[in-house]
Amino acid sequence: MQPVLLNTELARRIEHAEARAGAAAAEGLALARPASGSAVQRIAGGYAIYGSAGSPITQAVGIGLEGPVSEEEFSRLERFYREKDEPVRAEVCPLADPSLFQHFGTRGYRVTEFSNVMVLPLPAKLELTAGTVDISVRRVATDELHLWNLTVAQGFAEHFPVSPEILEIMKVFAQADGIECYLAKIDGQPAGGGTLAIRDGVAGLFGASTLPAFRNRGVQAAVLQARLKRAVEAGCDIAACLAQPGSSSQRNIVRRGFQVLYTRVKFEKP
Repeated sequence: MQPVLLNTELARRIEHAEARAGAAAAEGLALARPASGSAVQRIAGGYAIYGSAGSPITQAVGIGLEGPVSEEEFSRLERFYREKDEPVRAEVCPLADPSLFQHFGTRGYRVTEFSNVMVLPLPAKLELTAGTVDISVRRVATDELHLWNLTVAQGFAEHFPVSPEILEIMKVFAQADGIECYLAKIDGQPAGGGTLAIRDGVAGLFGASTLPAFRNRGVQAAVLQARLKRAVEAGCDIAACLAQPGSSSQRNIVRRGFQVLYTRVKFEKP
């Protein structure tokens, strides 16, 4: 398979696909619980998203990919979060305009995280390879979202507590436009799951986890295959996901044919 070559147009498509998924979740939360203060603004060519205090979707994504960022635009970004008493956090693509990085430097931001954007070019047709016969994967219906929510959240429990706030964010994200949820079962028992965000030909693979009792049995491989097949059927030409550099998640996804396209940097200022 030929490697994917990075350019600004592709980076913008990937970044904005993820940003719009997060924005849809924040907008859904604002409708479901107006007191949350959830909001979205288009700023500096990207999206400033606020779900709730400390929420994983509360950050700016895709900024700086549509040309120079002015002092005024950058100040708008800071006001958006400071009005909510939230630190300014921005996940930034290395192809963003140099003016954006200058603003981060002159205003005292620090780097707090790196994440690799992993991609896989998708063919016009994809057949599922033979997997473990006792694993079934299917897209969940609306009345199964609670089961999916609990299963995936519990799969992440060793990384962060399964709080009511996390469950609410996950539920709203699952119901956002363009989001599909997949549940894996082994012998009829929920074992894991993941989400698929389809936007602008990009298949975003997010929120995948496996319950501890079912790990090392091919659950995530099966969930990945099901989502990729659906993405091809929907006309997507590229799949994308995030992984921490050098992590087991990155190693696993590389084994499935994905490549590191670029490394994002998170800038933050209290």
